[in-house]
Amino acid sequence: MSDLPTELVPLSAEQRDIVELTRTFAREEIRPRARAVDEADIETPWDLWRKAAKVGITGFMLPEEYGGGGFTDVFTQCLVQEELCVGDLGIGNLLCSNGFFADPLLELGSPEQKREWLTPLTGPDTPMTSLATTEPGSGSDAASIVTTATRTTGGYRINGQKSWISNAGEAEQYVVFAKTDPSLRSRGVTAFLFRKDTPGVVFGEPMRKMGQRAIVCREIFFSDVFVPEADRLGAEGRGFSGLMRTFDISRAVLGAAATGVARAAYEYARDYAKTRQQFGKPIIEHQAVAFRLADMRTRVEQARLMTWRAAKRLDAGLDATAEAAMAKLTASETAAYCTWAAVQTLGGWGYSREYPVEQWMRDAKLEEIEEGTSDIMRLVISRSV
Repeated sequence: MSDLPTELVPLSAEQRDIVELTRTFAREEIRPRARAVDEADIETPWDLWRKAAKVGITGFMLPEEYGGGGFTDVFTQCLVQEELCVGDLGIGNLLCSNGFFADPLLELGSPEQKREWLTPLTGPDTPMTSLATTEPGSGSDAASIVTTATRTTGGYRINGQKSWISNAGEAEQYVVFAKTDPSLRSRGVTAFLFRKDTPGVVFGEPMRKMGQRAIVCREIFFSDVFVPEADRLGAEGRGFSGLMRTFDISRAVLGAAATGVARAAYEYARDYAKTRQQFGKPIIEHQAVAFRLADMRTRVEQARLMTWRAAKRLDAGLDATAEAAMAKLTASETAAYCTWAAVQTLGGWGYSREYPVEQWMRDAKLEEIEEGTSDIMRLVISRSV
């Protein structure tokens, strides 16, 4: 734990155990598989998913009453996410993806819905889940989604299209956001649960991506998809508020993920600089390299502490929309800088696929885009000024 500033935020024995478990899993299971997963491009690493499920990683963030690990606080989720993403950013985000599905369910769902949809996610054979929000014409502006849910006897008919949906086609359970009243913008957004084999749901081909290839993304097409009223999450029009709460949590957690890959890049560049000789001495003794490493370490610490602050505010029940946006903005841009700096430190070898830093640089870019681009994060923060 020496690389975590726990003198400021002491950890419980349970938190130390889950950090150690995930750190070991990242080192022994994730990192050795990361390059092959990246090369496979559009294949879900089910072997890692199953191994993670067996040791409780895929459900650690779910409530104990449904069989989960009970670490429902955002702070512990951030601790775990950072450790997994030191191993590999895409794989780390994949293994914790059931938490993104669970957030709106925990926020909006009834006790019966929680038991039905969360309990299956806590065993060794847990299915994968997915959150379907983004559309071809709307990303962070969730109020502008055009997928509709029209009332019919016993439930709703959903029509529309979702894009760039993580785990689409791989997942068994989904939350989808649609408009029950398109005239009301955000007040017309409602959330629904559905399963992969629901008639009328069609998945597109896997999308080929620059990085984070462990997560397969597809489009989802809805054609008169019937969802019973019992699978609506909360009241009509409550979906947007549940989604905004989900965004606050996910942005803090993604801040931790970005901190993880930034830390990995810093540690790899530091260790390389200690052994690589140039002009008769290790390159870490050259001022330009030493100063770059100093910048990397400083930015990693900044990103982590801002992420922890957002998490602690969320756990305290305080408004943290701006803080979560600050954490994600700072951490994602730190990840972009540190992975670039690692490639720079390794020189030509950093540009080679023989070393992991070029992959980390590709992976890190998504952190400046998903769950709100850096431009959107600055807009969110500006509203609190």
